[in-house]
Amino acid sequence: MPPIATTNTELKPWVAPVETSYQLDYADLVTIDLSKFGHNRHQLADDLHNAIKKNGGFFGVINSGIEQTEIFQLGQSFFNDYSLESKSKVPVNFETGNYFGYKSKGNKYLFGTDVKENSEIFNIAKFNGLNDEFHDLDFVHNNYDQLSKVSHECFDIVRKLLILFAIILELDDELYFVNRHKYEDPSDDQLRYMKYHPRTPEDDSKVDNIWARAHTDFGTLTLLFNQLVVGLQIKLGDQWKYVRPVKDGIVCNVGDTLNFWSGGYFESTIHRVVRPPPDQVNKPRIGAFYFLRPGDKALIEVAHSPLLKRLGLYRETKEPIIGTDYVRKRVVDYHNRPTYEKQSNVKFKVGEFEITDGFD
Repeated sequence: MPPIATTNTELKPWVAPVETSYQLDYADLVTIDLSKFGHNRHQLADDLHNAIKKNGGFFGVINSGIEQTEIFQLGQSFFNDYSLESKSKVPVNFETGNYFGYKSKGNKYLFGTDVKENSEIFNIAKFNGLNDEFHDLDFVHNNYDQLSKVSHECFDIVRKLLILFAIILELDDELYFVNRHKYEDPSDDQLRYMKYHPRTPEDDSKVDNIWARAHTDFGTLTLLFNQLVVGLQIKLGDQWKYVRPVKDGIVCNVGDTLNFWSGGYFESTIHRVVRPPPDQVNKPRIGAFYFLRPGDKALIEVAHSPLLKRLGLYRETKEPIIGTDYVRKRVVDYHNRPTYEKQSNVKFKVGEFEITDGFD
């Protein structure tokens, strides 16, 4: 299709929600300072190593170099300034596992009840010349340059993190993961805007106050920008702990495919979203994310890591799987169903690689 004609609109100010006054049971999240990357990356890799082993693959990042106000201004504009018809022009396709585009709220029932899920999502493909059909919405046309800038800046952050993960595994090539996640290559990387719409206390009680059921992320790494409305929880052992916002920073977590590459050493983090505390439940819970996902040219196999070999975690992968294939099959399995049911110890497998889904 021909190149998209674009304009850039003036965005309304973003007023961040006030933090909760409730005392909650928070995980002790470890934060790394990405400004150290240029001059002391091996020490930074040690910091990251300690962070991910403490909280099952969850960690914080500060001094990433990205300005978050504009990110939330863009998300606010998408949800507030555009009609349902305009947002729905490019819908997600769960039948094929293509998660680019828009998902409206309330399209599935939860846990055998009459309560519908309450998330509204827009996933924006990379700006690499391969995804114009998924950018054909007024919101993207009107904010093309800003969205492209944010997408590239997010990728710069995950690129640095990928190098640190390669250093942790003692790989000969520090670009091992970077070369399997190139911005110019086709993949299902996405910049995501997500808004939860509050339900009544009565409806939430029917679904155990769950706003997003427990799961692992489908790709390599996830960035969550400063979400002040509390509700995200991670599972540590048999306990659920809230995740405290990282001031002016990012909450990051490991996904399934980095878990596979590391022979299970990097844990794919189990997490969920629950009803926020009373002083925040009616605040706009707009989330901004970047999901890094391996693509068409990325073969997933256990990396030839000296560390993994010493730990007995290395095994030869007889049949590597293609990144896009795994991600899309996982999307189909998770989303292409009439309802979201509670699941416990349900296995999902592609080739030699398996995850356990359902933790409630």
